[in-house]
Amino acid sequence: MNTGSRNNAIQVRGAREAYLKSVDLDIPREKLVVFTGLSGSGKSTLVETIFQESQRQYLEAVGYQGIRKPKVDAIRFLSSAIQITQSESNRNPRSTVGTKTHIYTDLRMIYEKLGERDCPHCGERISAADCRETTVKADGEFRVYMDCSRCGERMDKLTRSHFSANTREGACPECQGLGSLLSLAPERCVDESLSPEEGAVDYWNSAYKDYQVDLLRKAMKHYGVPVSGDTPVGRYTEAQKALLYHGAESEEVKRLFPQIPLPKTVSAGRFEGVLTTLWRRMSEKEGDAKALNRYFDSVSCPACAGERLNPISRSVTVENRRLPELSALSLEELGQWLDAFGTQARRPETAEAAGGDSVGIYLEDLKTKIRRLERIGLGYLSIDRQTITLSGGESQRIKLAAALDSDLTGMMYLLDEPTIGLHPRDTQGVIAVLQRLRDLGNSVLVIEHDTDVMQAADHVIDMGPGSGRHGGEVVGQGTLEELMRSESSVTGRYLRRDKQPPRIPRPGDGLSIGIEHASLHNLQNVSASFPTGCLIAVTGVSGSGKSSLIFGVLAAAADPENRSDRRFGQVTGLEAFERVVTIKQSAIARMKRSNIATYSEAYGEIRKLYGGLGAAASRGLSAKSFSFNTPGGRCENCEGLGTITSSMLFFENIEEICPVCGGRQFSDEVLAVTYRGRSIHETLRLSIEEAASDFADLPKLNRILNLLNDVGLGYLELGQTLTTLSGGEAQRLKLAVELLGSKAERILYLMDEPTTGLHPADVDHFLALLNRMVDSGSTVVVVEHNMQMVAAADWIVDLGPEGGVNGGKVGFSGTPADLIAAGRGATAEHLSRQQ
Repeated sequence: MNTGSRNNAIQVRGAREAYLKSVDLDIPREKLVVFTGLSGSGKSTLVETIFQESQRQYLEAVGYQGIRKPKVDAIRFLSSAIQITQSESNRNPRSTVGTKTHIYTDLRMIYEKLGERDCPHCGERISAADCRETTVKADGEFRVYMDCSRCGERMDKLTRSHFSANTREGACPECQGLGSLLSLAPERCVDESLSPEEGAVDYWNSAYKDYQVDLLRKAMKHYGVPVSGDTPVGRYTEAQKALLYHGAESEEVKRLFPQIPLPKTVSAGRFEGVLTTLWRRMSEKEGDAKALNRYFDSVSCPACAGERLNPISRSVTVENRRLPELSALSLEELGQWLDAFGTQARRPETAEAAGGDSVGIYLEDLKTKIRRLERIGLGYLSIDRQTITLSGGESQRIKLAAALDSDLTGMMYLLDEPTIGLHPRDTQGVIAVLQRLRDLGNSVLVIEHDTDVMQAADHVIDMGPGSGRHGGEVVGQGTLEELMRSESSVTGRYLRRDKQPPRIPRPGDGLSIGIEHASLHNLQNVSASFPTGCLIAVTGVSGSGKSSLIFGVLAAAADPENRSDRRFGQVTGLEAFERVVTIKQSAIARMKRSNIATYSEAYGEIRKLYGGLGAAASRGLSAKSFSFNTPGGRCENCEGLGTITSSMLFFENIEEICPVCGGRQFSDEVLAVTYRGRSIHETLRLSIEEAASDFADLPKLNRILNLLNDVGLGYLELGQTLTTLSGGEAQRLKLAVELLGSKAERILYLMDEPTTGLHPADVDHFLALLNRMVDSGSTVVVVEHNMQMVAAADWIVDLGPEGGVNGGKVGFSGTPADLIAAGRGATAEHLSRQQ
């Protein structure tokens, strides 16, 4: 198909990035175009190539030179591109759905103009709309005051800043606007039945423990309170415990030893203290430190009860509702409140005092934003929800809704699976948003596996025929109906295959997990039973309470360090399992220096292999020389990364190939050592599938690679960094590593949408692995929207009937066939189409 004229197509010629096989392609402009295909077939690489070339052409047009061109002969007739990704880079705990969408900003403006408060002079309830404002200049600054409409006395005017928890004027002084306080749990840090030498301090390990014990002994000697090495901490004196827990610079030690000067250096006894060190580390990590969380409890701020604002700001009302109360509502509930609200805002005298029709403008803006978020299935979110707790799909859809605030035309929007995390019922809302972007005159390019999105697309491009080096080609394009008639289209072949007969569900092993009276978040006193020895799907529309039930209640009860689970519900039956493994999409640390090989520990075996070769020994190289994370054999210009990052200020940073090593990561001496004709860098460029074949004669390494293949990651390169993985890929990698290290037979696996990013053909492959796990004695519980996975489950627990406050109830428990027969709810409707 060739639609390539200047007016109607983006022309891609000779795209060769990664495994793309010199792709030539004409992409219709100002259309909704879906890229699909097997996982790893090249669709993401192709779309990313288009984005990078658009960015390069734009930057060079405005004066930036020397920007790396993707491996493509040419891409013509591009538009400026907006990439809407799943990742959420903002890790600030102060960022919320309300601040991200600016809904909270509009509400602050309404509270500034119409808020009611008690006059600090006469005590009467007064409205800002009824009070006269006065501006006074003092010390070169202007201050705005209000004159009470009842007594005439002057007071500070409450502005929008007073309703922000992120400003000095608005924040609760006790928690600085965070809404919670951290408290250390000393009993988790120190086992007082042991001495420090015996391992009393939990986070002192190996050589670090010896170093800290030595410093502690020097501190005790300096203050004249030495103690023998076999004395348990529980038998320490007050002074000895003060030194251990709080350190030499603490007020506790200064009070106990007022005449003894502080040691001048650390080596002289200036010991920091166990608890003091933890507080410092947590502060340096700004509260985002998973390794430290086990030692801390987060408790609601006693001053503001978690409402984040100062006493005056949180007491102001509009239509008898305080701002923190509105923040805790779901978007759906907030929209209903706004629809009912307006009596005061529409009064002529109120509108005039509040600045004409400005309140009405903010109200309409709020309603528009909320409608857009509801349309894409996010009506269950509250505006005080922290953005760091959102899934990749939720984060991307918020960005998608924000794009609709713009009336830009002639742009190119690129999205990566915007339906992730959505129940099939809610997909139509996302489709409507994508179509509106197109109808504004934009080109919308979407990576998707969802057949409803393909059906709605103007054009579908199918990549394949396989994954990794077996992919990288366009194997079909046209409408979905045309793909289904195409012999070369992998997706078309899958969709037209004969329906599989329903599988007979396993009866289980006779035992069960029980949850009673679960009331976390929107769960409404939920009780549910899960038969063990089964593959169980927990389903329901977005926001119905699935994650709260499985990860907030069940997983919390299985964590021996969690002390809060009893507040949310009672869990029974976990004693039947040797281990409980929770695998969520954010389960692995996404560091630039970590890759598939290092995370799976395959790289340790590969380094040993290369370090043991005769060619390495003759050059004085060892296994350590083949590490790109430590000096010795790596390229020091890029520190073993193979790339250097160029900051583009307002644009996305650009990764440039290291000019010293040419992207090969290592020194020439290290690269000269080869195994079966490949350098260490070339081995890292192998796909997992290729490496499994190449290292078939190395049992330990081959076992790791085969399991990575089994979880559907065979198309990824060994050296692919974790930062490039999707949420589903990261979760499947974590599952593989768990399976590699597991020797137990009865394990309970709790998984969060593990099919994310998988083509339907890949889902079949992944299901085979899950079924092997269950057949070997494990129980697998998946929170899922993928109807292919749900249909293959032995047991379904369906929550709903809706999301948010209208969810949180169990609507059905039973087999897939029973759910279809019952015909109740959105899951039953969509599951019946799978059969």
